[in-house]
Formats: sequence, C-alpha cells, structure tokens
Amino acid sequence: MRWLEEEGVGLYVGSAPGQVVPIVPAAVLFDLHLGDARIRPDAAAGYAACQAAGDEIAQGNAGAGAGATVGKLFGMPYAMKGGIGTASVTVDGVTVGALIAVNALGDVVDPATGQPIAGARTEDGQQLRGSVVAALAGDKPLALLAGANTTIGVVATDAPLTKAQCQRLAGAGHDGLARAIRPVHTMSDGDTLFALSTGMAGALDFNVLCTMAGEAVARACVNAVQSAQGMTTDTLALPAASDLIAASARPAGARARKSP
Repeated sequence: MRWLEEEGVGLYVGSAPGQVVPIVPAAVLFDLHLGDARIRPDAAAGYAACQAAGDEIAQGNAGAGAGATVGKLFGMPYAMKGGIGTASVTVDGVTVGALIAVNALGDVVDPATGQPIAGARTEDGQQLRGSVVAALAGDKPLALLAGANTTIGVVATDAPLTKAQCQRLAGAGHDGLARAIRPVHTMSDGDTLFALSTGMAGALDFNVLCTMAGEAVARACVNAVQSAQGMTTDTLALPAASDLIAASARPAGARARKSP
C-alpha cells in the first residue's frame, strides 16, 4: 500500500494530497508444513516485492510457492511439493495471463488426459495414487489441519474491462482450476483468484477472454508443479513431479526405499 501510495495509484477520493487510497486485496495459503511460523511476509516484504517486480517471474519453489504442497487427501506423508506457476494466452493481440500458487488438497493433473502429474502417492512413495480414483474406490481420506490447503492467484489481461467483468473473469479462471486440480474446491481448500485489467490493448469478445482465462490458469497450475523441486524436513519427504519421473526411469531394483 505504501508503494502504491508513493506512485499515486489507488482510489481517488479527492484532489488534495493524500486523498488517493491504495486498495490491496489479499489472500493467504498455509505453508507451515515446510515453513517456520516465526517467519512471515510483512509490510517491508510487500514493498520490496513491488520494487523488484519485472518481466522475469520465478516459478516452482519461489515466493508463495516456497512451502506449497499438493496431494494431501490421504495424509502429508504421501503428499508432494507444490509451487507457483505462470502462463499466458494471446489472441488477436490481447493477452490473458495467470500467476497461480498451487497448495491444493487434490492432485494436479494433465488437463488433456486427466492423468495426475503431482499428488497423493502410493504406499511405497514411488508412484501417483490418483486421489479421485482412490477416493471413489473407497480409500478413506485422512483428517488434516483445517485450512491447511488453498490455491490462490491472479488472472490479468490487457483488454479493457469493467470491475464487473473482472469479477466474471476471475470466476472463469476457476474453470482452469477445475481442469488442472482434482478434487478441487474441497471443504479443506479456500481457492481464491483475483482478476485485473490494464486496459492497454484492444477489446476482445468477452467469452473468448473467459476461455483464455481458464486455459491460462490450468497451464499455470501445471507449470507450478513441473517447476517445483522436492524438499525434505525432519519428518517429511516431499518429492516434486520431476523426482517421480526420474524414479520411474530407474531400474526397479535401484528405486528409493519407501517414503516416511
């Protein structure tokens, strides 16, 4: 808010100095399975993030994705590393982009095939279990700490939009979450997307923009877990999608022992 105020960005409530009110919506995800509760973002971190913002966006274990995890339906010992990802779609010179921090209870899947990319693992820890298939087969989910999940992010476009259209665009972004995360929008997730418009490009049919939003969000979710790196703590071993790919390429006798 301080950075925006210095830049003169916000809601104009009058012409006198100090009558620009920066309004900053926010959302959080629970990352304390890997994090330290004594270390948290503060006003100084937000200001530094605004100063550092640029064209290069880190993915995987960066920013809000540092402590993100996925595939927790059957307990943290079988979960995997989540992360933050970005993607964009351009049609007729108009772009819709998404930046998504994936910390979901469910699995991240390939939208084209429905096959899991990262999520709940089997007992030996070497393969993906498929949370939806396992749940429908009668496997019992394990109780988790309330609020210990949530996928959050932003959908942005350079098409000119009203506030009402931005709200609808954010809703369309949730279609992308549904294509890339299964199960999604559970009672243990607080999935939240924001939308914004810079208005710097030309107009485009709004239905097309909504289609682009869903696609960008789905691709960003996939990029988040594919860019992530596995992490290990004293009590958890959380491989990334790339680790399972590497494990599946090894001879059977060379595979790692069962995860904790």
